[in-house]
Amino acid sequence: MKKKIKIKKGDNVLVISGKNVGRQGKIERIFSNLNKAVVTGVNISKHHLKPSRKNPHGGIIDMPSPIDISNLMIVCPRCGKPTRVGAKIIGNSTKVKKIRICRKCKESLDQNA
Repeated sequence: MKKKIKIKKGDNVLVISGKNVGRQGKIERIFSNLNKAVVTGVNISKHHLKPSRKNPHGGIIDMPSPIDISNLMIVCPRCGKPTRVGAKIIGNSTKVKKIRICRKCKESLDQNA
């Protein structure tokens, strides 16, 4: 069974386990089928490049690798604390909208809500 992903691209997250524990960064990309995300400045690995037209000398570059979503915790933009994600349904009977909320301060995690 596939688990629902409660974090989105652009969210600020904290790494809660693994070799990068305690580091924060923004989510660049999400791989929902693998249940992984790429976070800026976290889980950096070295990639060896062969010489090409773009890079005539080749070399070694640092690239962020995907990290499992279970090792990430969203940081609330209002209270600044790592929190779990809750849901709240707002609106009337004709227009219903579901938003993500911080479980600690009960404020919205979505910028456009």
